[in-house]
This record gives sequence, structure tokens and C-alpha cells, in this order.
Amino acid sequence: MIDLRKVRENVAGYQQILEKRNMKIDLEAVLTLDDQRKALQLQIDQTKAEQKQFAAQQNYQAAKELKGKIQELEAEHNKVTENLQTQLLKMPNTSLHSDVPAGKDDSENVVVKVVGEKPNFDFEPLDHMTLMKKYDMVDVERGVKLGGARSYFLKGDGMLLEQAVLQYTLKRLVERGFTPMQVPNIVNPECLIGTGYFPGGEEDAYWMERDNQWLIGTSEIPVTAYHMNEILDEKDLPKKYAGFSTCYRREAGTYGKDTAGLYRVHQFQKVEQVMILPADEKMSDQYYNILLENAMSILEDLEIPYRKLQLCTGDLAIGKYNSADLECWMPSRNSYGETHSVTAFLDFQARRLNLRYRDGEGNIKYCYTLNNTAIATPRFLIALIENHQTKEGKIRIPKALQPYMGKEVIG
Repeated sequence: MIDLRKVRENVAGYQQILEKRNMKIDLEAVLTLDDQRKALQLQIDQTKAEQKQFAAQQNYQAAKELKGKIQELEAEHNKVTENLQTQLLKMPNTSLHSDVPAGKDDSENVVVKVVGEKPNFDFEPLDHMTLMKKYDMVDVERGVKLGGARSYFLKGDGMLLEQAVLQYTLKRLVERGFTPMQVPNIVNPECLIGTGYFPGGEEDAYWMERDNQWLIGTSEIPVTAYHMNEILDEKDLPKKYAGFSTCYRREAGTYGKDTAGLYRVHQFQKVEQVMILPADEKMSDQYYNILLENAMSILEDLEIPYRKLQLCTGDLAIGKYNSADLECWMPSRNSYGETHSVTAFLDFQARRLNLRYRDGEGNIKYCYTLNNTAIATPRFLIALIENHQTKEGKIRIPKALQPYMGKEVIG
């Protein structure tokens, strides 16, 4: 939950954040609910104290009569609290980074950096599906037959190339001090609420109704929730995790969009960087840039042209304090395609997850969290295969991946 005390201290400032995010929330109604909750709690405490006095005076009849009143007050308190919690879950981060520009939607995100030269082919380049089918690296037809639209098989060098990319990424992150984690792909709803995906993201997630559990759309969810309801020691921070998982997304609302190829699928593999920090905005900014640099260095190792976009206010999810995307050049689309995202949350996720730490003076505070896509496949394979195709219709393997593939070229 957001810190309502911070909102009360600067209602006008938070209203400005809502306006920048193009959100409408009745702050007065939310604060009134909080006032009602506090007033009811005070009544409950006072009535319980009065009941205790009657019991001490052996006036048991009077004490018994107050029991019903307490039950009524507690029922009303629970009702108001539940209503308040519902409203708080819809409210965005109380802070917004100064780098975030105003904008209505993703069309107003800002390109801040372009790296690498787009390939200047002296031949008609092929798309990734044509190349992969040529070398029996993918089978979409049988994937669709078994799993429906947006399903696929990776085969032979297709599967090996994906594994090479994932293993290289994990190796680089381990070298930089990240602890690799294989995570649960099935989680309880509290994990999705805690990380900010619910409420709002239910339609894009796969729900197992019988058990009321969900398939994850990113390892960010279980890795960030790993220390849920814990109090960490500041001396053990920051925590640096590299979570690997298969990810599942329904892609609700994208019917008819990006249906060809491997750009938008229901099941994919991803390595996610997740960090848990002390409550320090300068440190958050520092590690935000480090996570970005990790991802960008991997793209450069794999010789992929890319660009960095700063997300605007209209494209920020409610929990995000700051966020940027990396987009790789994809020749068949004649455009850059989103492959990576980095996000700083400050204490937004930690409050919802009850993730705290004890500082050097013994004070209990909420942690800050960060995450970044280190690599996601098969979407990244589009850029890798298309940018490295040769005039002979073969696929050149970047030097960094050759030890994993055991060869320099496919074909």
C-alpha cells in the first residue's frame, strides 16, 4: 500500500502526480475512509478499556453488554478497512522521478540513446521465420495444433540458440555478483498483488481456478516476493538476484496484433535482474543505471543495434517511479522492437509485500526494489537471427555465443 501519511503531508503534490499520470482518484474520499477507520479504531480501544474496567469492578453484566457493542464496531471497522484497502491498491506511487517526461501514452516516450549501426544489407534480407524454417529451427504449425494460437516448438539449433543466449546472460550476471535463481512458475495471488500486477492485470494472466493460483508472467514476481513479510538486515543489502523462468501471458487485448512470427507469444523464457535496496533514492538511481548497463552490455556483446527509450507518465504502470525500455532493431519489421524494460519502484512493492529491513540504528524501514529484463526469448531471437544473416542465407553466430553453440554459423 502507498504511504497515506505522505499523501496527507502534500495532497496538492500527489494530485499533480495523478494528473501527470492521467489518473482520476477521489483523494478526499480515500482520506475520509482513513479518518473513519481511525475513529472506529479509537472507539474500539476506548470501549475495550471501559469493558476491562467493569470486569475489574466485577460488574460483569455491564462488561457483557459492551461485548455486543465492540463486535458491532469491529464489524464496521473491518468493512471500512477493506474498502480503504481496495482503494489504496489502485493508487499509484507517491513519487515520480524527475527524468520522467509528461505524456499521454507510449507514443510520447522519448528516445534518449541509440547504439550500434543498423545492418546495411546488399541483398534482400529474410525474416526470422523464413530463416528458422529453412534450418528446421522452429515449428509453429505443430505448436498451434497442440497449443492454439501463438504456440510454437523451438527445435535443433533454434532451441540451442535460445539456451545459448540464456546461459550467456546468466553467466554475465553471476560474474557481476548476482545470485541465480530458478523460481516457482505458479504463485499465490498475494505475490501478484504485492508486486503491483494485481489489481488490473488479471486478464493477461493464466488463472488456475481450482487452486486459486496463477502462472507468472515474469520471474520478477516470485523473486521480488522472495522476502515477503521478512525484516532484512541493512548490512545484507543490496540483494542482487538473477531470476530465470518460463513466463506465461494471455496477451489479452492483442487479438490480430503481431500474429506472425515469434514477437508476441503466450510462453517464453526470461532472465530478470531484481535488486532489493535500503531506502535511499540516490542508491536507487545508481543501481537503476547499473541494471541498464548490464542489459546493454549483453546486447553489445551479441552485436545487436538498439535504442533506449525513457517512458513518459502516460506509459508508467502505477507502481513505477522511473522506467525505461530497450528496443532492438528488427529488420523484418523495419523498426525497433521492445525487448527489455528497467524499473525503479522505491518502496511501492515493498509496502505491499511487507518487505522491510533494520538499519544500523535499529529502525525498521521499507526496502526499495528495482528490476530489469536481462534477456527474453524467443523475441530476442528475432533481432539476433535477422541482424546476423548473411548473403548466403546463413545465420552468423556472435563470437560470445560460439562456445555454447560449438560453431560459428548456422547453415
